[in-house]
Parts: sequence; C-alpha cells; structure tokens
Amino acid sequence: MLSRALRGQALTAVPHSCAKQALSTAAVRQAKAPSMGDINPSRAQIDSFNRKQHEFRERLAEAQKQQGERALSATFSASGKSGSSSPATDAGTSAEAKQREADRKSGPLSNLIYGTKEGREMEAQMEASFSQVLARGKYVHSIVFHTVKPEKTDEYIELVGHFYPKMANTPENKVHLVGSWRTEVGDCDTFVHIWEYQKYEGYHQSRYSISHHPEFADFDSRLKKLITSKKISLMQEFSFWPTTPPRQLGGIFELRSYVLHPGNLLEWETHWRRGLAARRNVMEGVGAWFVQIGELNTVHHLWQFANLEERRERREKSWMVEGWSDTVHKTVPLIQNMQSRILVPMPWSPVA
Repeated sequence: MLSRALRGQALTAVPHSCAKQALSTAAVRQAKAPSMGDINPSRAQIDSFNRKQHEFRERLAEAQKQQGERALSATFSASGKSGSSSPATDAGTSAEAKQREADRKSGPLSNLIYGTKEGREMEAQMEASFSQVLARGKYVHSIVFHTVKPEKTDEYIELVGHFYPKMANTPENKVHLVGSWRTEVGDCDTFVHIWEYQKYEGYHQSRYSISHHPEFADFDSRLKKLITSKKISLMQEFSFWPTTPPRQLGGIFELRSYVLHPGNLLEWETHWRRGLAARRNVMEGVGAWFVQIGELNTVHHLWQFANLEERRERREKSWMVEGWSDTVHKTVPLIQNMQSRILVPMPWSPVA
C-alpha cells in the first residue's frame, strides 16, 4: 500500500524527536496510565491538532505525487522497450470482449437486472469492487483486544510497552505496529493493538520469529497473569482507505465496529467509497479494515479527533457534505449491530 511506502516521508509531518518517541520504550515510564483526563480541551490544543493534521496531509500528498511521477516514468520507460500490439490484434480482442458481454446480458433474467441505467451502473461498480477485493492482500493486519485486570493496568503497560516496540523495531520481523490504545469509553480495561504484516507469509514469519525470541517466554508468562481475555482477528484494509503512516497529531480516537449481514461486504465498500470522499474534508480517518479470519462480517473504522467536542462538531458537519446522508441511508440496512469505543493512545503508539 502506498501509505507504507511513504512511511519515512510522512514522518516528516512531525518533529523527528516525536517520530523516535513513537516506538520508544522509555516513553512508557510515566506516573500513570494514559486516560481521557490527559486530553486538554482548550482551543489552543484544537488549533494545534488542526495545524498538525493540515501539515501531515500536505506532506503526504506531496509524497504521493512524487511516487506517482516516478511510477509513471517507469511505466513509460517499460512500454517504450516492449513496443505496442498491432491494431488488428487490439480490434479482435475488443470485438470478442463486446460479444461476450452481449451474450452474458442477453437472457430474460439478465434483462431484468441490467435493463436500467442505474442497474448497469451498480453492476459495474460491484464488478470493479469485487476485482479490487481479489487484488487486496499486500498487507495483512491483526487487531488484538486485551482485557486487563483493573489492578494490573500499570504493570501491563510497562510489560507491553517494553516488548511490543522491541518486536516492531526488529528488522527480521516483517511487521509494523500501527498503534496501541486504551479504551476510555466502551469496554473499559480493554487495550487495542493493530499490527501490519507483509502478507500472510509475513504474518507466519513474524509470529515464528517473535515466538522464538529469547524474551518471549517470560513476556507471555507474565502477560497471562495480567489479562482476563485475549481476542485476535486478521483483517485486510479497504483499498480506498489506506492505513495512515505513523503520525503524532494528539487527541483521541474512535474505533467504530460494524457487524454486517452476511454477503453485504461488497455493497458496503461501494457505498463507503463515496462516503469517505464526502467525509474526508471534515474528519480525520486512520484506517478501515474488514475481518477475514476471526469475527467474520466485521468491519472496523478508526477515526482521530482533537477531543469529544471536536468529534461532535465534525460529525455534524458531515451531514452538510453532499453524499454523506445517502451513504448512511444505504449502509444502515446492511448492519446487524455496531459498537463505538473512545480510545486514548499509549506512549509508544506510532499513530497518536
């Protein structure tokens, strides 16, 4: 995904010291666990959040532009060497494709489905969406939920804050830590971690490497004494919503989890592709993923805000953006149930 290729460039959106602190175990040594009480609701903090957000987006856009120009240049170079196909071959291929399309849509049932312009447009969008789903797979993400014993929170933070950054910074582990958060509103005493692996091969290699690390046995033994449950799902990101590179904007996060009726993932993607375009200018998205192994038919969206009041204002502004109300109208029937959690980032979290 492009955002990972831009990881180094996007980090320049924050001071270098902050980038280094993102995975620093020294940052874990603090008086108490992070909480909502640490969020400063002042106007100055909101302005600071908005400024950092603007700078981050500008730098990311410039990095994307530069990478796109390099890719385009490479494509032209390769096409110049390979030459072009003959007009006769292209014409024959085109004619065959058109005939297959005509044959496929010539039956009476197909005429009912594709008989209207709207039907043809929806079918084309769904076909495109399906091909994109098949194309996904460059990265695999895991979302890990730890329910921690309330009296063991500080010990948990010290333990995980030492081990997780070390594993993420080990080159042979083909994994990045997207972020670590503590649930402040919702299922409290629950910590959320999102990891990014280089395909399933990277997942297996990373798990093997980490499990054989000299410190793992002690870490695992101590962790089991601090938590009451652990839940893991393997996910992939939606192609239209790449996971953000590391950044330090401050504020709070909202993890919105949706359980869809089976068979509705592609329709969800089609509508949310438009919905994100409508919301992008008023809300800061971190990423969106759909579960492939674990809690199936589940979609997770992660957002970032300066504070809860800013969250309320931005969500209200969304309704004034053309296309958003239509997205809500079409996606609500697809949902079985949904959950919202307010999270605060841990000191070592790369996205914070």
